[in-house]
Amino acid sequence: MLNDAQRRHLSSILQPVSPPRELNDVFTEDQRRRLLDVVHGGAWKLIIAQHFPSAEALIATFAGGFPEGFEPTLDMFLTPTFRGFYANYSTCMFPEIQDTFYNPTFLEYAKSYWNAEYAKPQMMLFNVNGPCANKDPGHLDSPSFRGVRYENSPTWLCSIMGRSGLFQDYLIKMAQVITWFSHDPNSGFTYWPKGPLEKPARLQPPVYNRGVLVQNEMLVHRGEANGPVERQNPAGLGFDSLFSGEPGNPDGWLVKTGDQVIERYHTDELRFLVHWSAEVFEDYAELKKNMDGSDNLTYDRVFETLIKDVRSRGIEIETPTDPLNDPMFIKALNDAYDYGGPAEYPAEAPREMVAA
Repeated sequence: MLNDAQRRHLSSILQPVSPPRELNDVFTEDQRRRLLDVVHGGAWKLIIAQHFPSAEALIATFAGGFPEGFEPTLDMFLTPTFRGFYANYSTCMFPEIQDTFYNPTFLEYAKSYWNAEYAKPQMMLFNVNGPCANKDPGHLDSPSFRGVRYENSPTWLCSIMGRSGLFQDYLIKMAQVITWFSHDPNSGFTYWPKGPLEKPARLQPPVYNRGVLVQNEMLVHRGEANGPVERQNPAGLGFDSLFSGEPGNPDGWLVKTGDQVIERYHTDELRFLVHWSAEVFEDYAELKKNMDGSDNLTYDRVFETLIKDVRSRGIEIETPTDPLNDPMFIKALNDAYDYGGPAEYPAEAPREMVAA
């Protein structure tokens, strides 16, 4: 258990380079329809089914741990939120939405956010759900570092590296434009701009075609529950459940587990999020260093740095033979950089507790 000074130190690290900026009328109606058409034509997995092989790996991204002796399992965090990628590795994978990814307005936003000379679009994804609970106490998006990136490294490791504050010289500057389409009058976006032990802020609902310009890798944040409570946890939801469009109905949506349809939605019931992300470079020298690999981290150096820092604070930690996959090692690192979760939530958007 960390003492108050240690928790305060870790909290102080988690502040974005600039306060989030609210945006309105982010996409045109034509762009929104084309973005949804891509979603309608696919079958999409749950977020946690895509990213997390174990409870320890999932918890490593959360802002706050659990009581001694409590054994979390992945199904405790199961909610019907699905994800897909429009673009990755700076490449748009759907030609019909290229204008939304290679977006000059968004690139100018990203550069101005960092007061930087250069930026390039890196990734674009969507999250989509109907009525849905949110058991996330607050999290960070996966940061990337020179040599250790979210594309080539486990989510838990990138998260711990960001929370530790030990690799700031290698942190790749990022900026995101995150936009929601939701008619729910009570569902917004909570974030902690001065660190999670300080006061929260909130993008007030409704959030239809509204968004934020942020650095989500260093900003603790959480989406909020939406829709009628009685429909937020559909019976039959499993890790193999898929979200897709209803054939022949452009405003119809299905959640299926195997061959069974367990829920149906209309477009107006969705909470649809579009997340656009750019890499930003202060000047040409930083751009070159990021591209040529001349100053990259290695896993050996990362684990050596983390273990040395943990031990310097009087915390015991074993040197594992397989650090990328050892669940006890992952838990030990997460505990060492766990500030205990946000100190306060908005009264209008309280934390939803995970049931044991």
